[in-house]
Amino acid sequence: MAKILVVDDSPTQLTNLVKMVENQGHQAITASNGMEGIDQARAENPDLILMDVVMPELNGFQATRKIAKDAALNHIPVVLVTTKDQETDKVWGERQGAVGYIVKPPQEAELAAMIGKVLG
Repeated sequence: MAKILVVDDSPTQLTNLVKMVENQGHQAITASNGMEGIDQARAENPDLILMDVVMPELNGFQATRKIAKDAALNHIPVVLVTTKDQETDKVWGERQGAVGYIVKPPQEAELAAMIGKVLG
């Protein structure tokens, strides 16, 4: 069982992602924006972060970049889960440090496969 941090500002999306993560047998912890996500990552040291992109204050690209550049956090893989479905968004996400990219709404099988791939 892995500890997975789910970061999304939409309560509906957050609930759906948490359900999918827990259906896989993992523990889900949550944050509702990028700053809170970084704080939760520091406090909880999750095995994986599922990060939305479009959020107020600090968006998912910015939060992923901060995590990737932080020596205390950069061992935590980040998968972006977002409505942004352009190839340029995927490339930009990878440049910020994301190891995976899923377009919303995610299918449970797709999410499970990504979690399995990232966590090995």
